[in-house]
Amino acid sequence: MSDDHTHVQEFFSARAADWDSRFPDDGPAYAAAVAELGLREGDRVLDAGCGTGRALQPLRAAVGPSGVVLGADLTPAMLQEAVRAGRDRDGRLLLADVAALPLRSRSLDTVFGAGLISHLPRPAENLRELARVVRPGGVLALFHPIGRAALAARQGRQITPEDLRAEPNLRPLLAGSGWRMTSYVDEDARFLALAVRED
Repeated sequence: MSDDHTHVQEFFSARAADWDSRFPDDGPAYAAAVAELGLREGDRVLDAGCGTGRALQPLRAAVGPSGVVLGADLTPAMLQEAVRAGRDRDGRLLLADVAALPLRSRSLDTVFGAGLISHLPRPAENLRELARVVRPGGVLALFHPIGRAALAARQGRQITPEDLRAEPNLRPLLAGSGWRMTSYVDEDARFLALAVRED
């Protein structure tokens, strides 16, 4: 396992047990973001870096019983918390690295990634892997329940021009990874960038 993976697992393993209680009010923000994805009954969707699975219920509601909902995460402790919360009833949980997904190419309609991009060790390469598993015309949603400035303030740091989520950085990063950004919102109450898988 690479040092990047070890660091991510250590970070989230230490926080898994109280993750949901630390952010108890995020549910409506997740539901609102999922509502913007344009999911349809029967769609196939992946929550990449699903953590404790907070997006799985709104994703399941959007795709219905005939749809496929997967949640992939690198950290066993986070998946254990998802099971403890009963969220495995809404989607199949996979212990998997989003850098090497155990999924067929072009097998999904949408990828949802909450808080994902700042934890990708090789963002361009990792976004290409997400593009691999999505059909042309499918959607990628990069989400956070608060905006960049609010998150930086919460963490006691300054927002920097190098932030991958800044639109001038994110747009070309996505474009070089098989995605075309179609929407970008960075407000105190949420961050949501939507992109479409290019042919």
